[in-house]
Amino acid sequence: MRRYLFLLLLLVVGLLGGCGYNTFQSADEQIKASWSEVLNQYQRRADLVPNLVRVVQGYATHEKEVLTRVTEARAKVGSIQATPDLINDEQAFAKFQAAQGELSSALSRLLVVSENYPQLKADGLFRDLQAQLEGTENRIAVARNRYIKAVQDYNVTVRSFPSNLTAMIFGYKAKPNFTVENEKEISKPPTVDFGSPAGAK
Repeated sequence: MRRYLFLLLLLVVGLLGGCGYNTFQSADEQIKASWSEVLNQYQRRADLVPNLVRVVQGYATHEKEVLTRVTEARAKVGSIQATPDLINDEQAFAKFQAAQGELSSALSRLLVVSENYPQLKADGLFRDLQAQLEGTENRIAVARNRYIKAVQDYNVTVRSFPSNLTAMIFGYKAKPNFTVENEKEISKPPTVDFGSPAGAK
């Protein structure tokens, strides 16, 4: 009897090992680690915003609309609870991504406006904050790429046979991933107009 129980136990362990269960565990942990890094870099950016706004405000007092947009976008980002469960909820993930996109857009506009103020561009604190922001944007891109890859690996496992059977049994579902904000615009074929040829009537 013990021998049969031992063989049954070996069979169960073998099935679990070959069915992708362990792969799901390691892939899920990789996603969590990658997500933590994404959040860490987004928080770093959000922490730079108040100082950047304060410095710009000192030179560009009549750019109130741009400064207000940056402040509101940062507040919106801060209002979203970035819990670990966010990566399992497609709608919450989309809201998070939209809020971060708004902040990126507002910050880009702020930096464009700063070009109109030579004294601001010459300010050492502004240059330092701008460099930190650029470095943070690069870190965000790297962290997002790692997260995208981790989710891609996980989602392939969720959809592949025989691990998809394990996914159904244990309730593993595909996780949402970052998308391009203007995907429809990017997918349009380019239109090029070289004008009318010389000499054409």
